[in-house]
Amino acid sequence: MLQSTNARLDGMAFAQPLVICNENHRFLVADQLQRVQALKTGHILLEPAGRNTAPALALAALHATQNGADPLLLVLAADHMIEDTKAFQTAVRDALPLAQAGALVTFGIEPTAAETGYGYIHKGPEAGTGAFKVKAFVEKPSLALAQSYLNSGEYLWNSGMFLFRASRFLQELETYRPDILSVCRQAMSSAQTDMDFVRVDAAIFKSCPSESIDYAVMEKTDASMVVPLNAGWSDVGAFGALWDTLPKDGDGNVLQGDVLTHDSHNNLVMAENALVATVGLKDTVVIQTKDAVLVAPRDRAHEVKAIVAQLKKLGRNEHEMHRQVYRPWGHYDSVDAGARYQVKRITVTPGAKLSVQLHHHRAEHWIVVSGTARVSLDGQVHLLTENQSIYLPVGAIHALENPGKIPLELIEVQVGSYLGEDDIVRLEDRYGRAPAAS
Repeated sequence: MLQSTNARLDGMAFAQPLVICNENHRFLVADQLQRVQALKTGHILLEPAGRNTAPALALAALHATQNGADPLLLVLAADHMIEDTKAFQTAVRDALPLAQAGALVTFGIEPTAAETGYGYIHKGPEAGTGAFKVKAFVEKPSLALAQSYLNSGEYLWNSGMFLFRASRFLQELETYRPDILSVCRQAMSSAQTDMDFVRVDAAIFKSCPSESIDYAVMEKTDASMVVPLNAGWSDVGAFGALWDTLPKDGDGNVLQGDVLTHDSHNNLVMAENALVATVGLKDTVVIQTKDAVLVAPRDRAHEVKAIVAQLKKLGRNEHEMHRQVYRPWGHYDSVDAGARYQVKRITVTPGAKLSVQLHHHRAEHWIVVSGTARVSLDGQVHLLTENQSIYLPVGAIHALENPGKIPLELIEVQVGSYLGEDDIVRLEDRYGRAPAAS
């Protein structure tokens, strides 16, 4: 979906995208952008912690206005689907002169149903070609109220997409939430560029109030305008919305992966790495991943947030730690683990290299599944191909590189008294990472 969001701008005169994401997602985002050749050094802005959209966009605007620049910022979410790219681009072009004139433009989706899961925008007087002043932003309504909004023709769904000049947003934020802007300025003042990433001061940013752009600015400013959009838009922020969007079989099911069904209707079933079978199931979401399984009524799947809250309260780490972990050189999948051993499947992209490192508490065995591995072990270089293996003793200085043209896949078996990711002493790293796992 991140790739699709980027591709949505093809043919329009936009600069390199600036992506804002959490620190933990940085390598996944970089990998996605590299796949569509949309990555440039310093164009992934990392949030040390989630503080909602107003601080995130403040960081983006401050970054964009460095060195005297003052571009227009088109703010898009990566979890939207838009079927009609041409209509979307037409709406953006209609909004450009408004933003250039100083307006803070949002895009309102022409509603097709009495939807209770979206916020609404109440249109005010017409103010330009197809654009309207914003009369009010409205919270997610009850079904009866949503129906009245639909019947009136005066309301649009709040898409959460915006277009404004960077300096104008900062001016309005200074007026209505100077506390947020002050913290973001301090956090950006000591920002550092690390490879593709811009890192702000974590301690300062974490002190920032958490607030949405709607509450912080858009509901207060008299400069807000809305451009209606009818482009087959869907906010795929929940599994129920995903079912609405994806093609269905003859029983109304959306099935992905290894799935078998019997007398099952209107379900979303996604299997990542195991067989999932349903019998007599209706209107249900079943999501099987390497980490966990979710089963919920389709109209209540968004309540998974309550499970995340329970995980945090119980001190569990499933909401933070995942089997498949992305790194700048590729990714690894933790296949199995037990007392004193751990098994990983490691994938190294062509031309990439892991850091030169050693471990104090574990030895490792590497078995090449496909591709070619160049292994440095205590000063000696070994070239390994399919079905070949090598043993790395405790304390050995080693590195792994893929010199080939195809991904390198290998199985790593770790054995030792401690197998944590922080048992890595980095001696050399082309990605500028600290001498510990990051």
